[in-house]
Amino acid sequence: MELTAKLVQVLPLQRGTGKTGNEWRKQDIIVETGGQYPKKVCISIWGDKINEQVLQTGNMLNISFDVESREFNGRWYTDVKAWKVEKAGASNAGGSSYTDEMPPDVSYDDTKDDLPF
Repeated sequence: MELTAKLVQVLPLQRGTGKTGNEWRKQDIIVETGGQYPKKVCISIWGDKINEQVLQTGNMLNISFDVESREFNGRWYTDVKAWKVEKAGASNAGGSSYTDEMPPDVSYDDTKDDLPF
């Protein structure tokens, strides 16, 4: 699933060591959707997917995530886990943002038509 939303809060980074001795880190963020009835969503980001440069309050983010629920002691818990987080409008190649402006000195000459049909 994908979501474009505004980052409103970055919760404290959590760290620990798993049963196998591997260290882990988890960053929870709160984002707010747009529209007439905005909703706030808590999303977890794990390990090397955490990018402090992108996780700045106020940034618009494109978030790709999975939703999973699990049962524990008769209660159900739902996690929203991001597997890709990037600034909205960032290109995959260079991370530059999109603008509506035309490049300078752009012209089009429709008198030259070298199409074969």
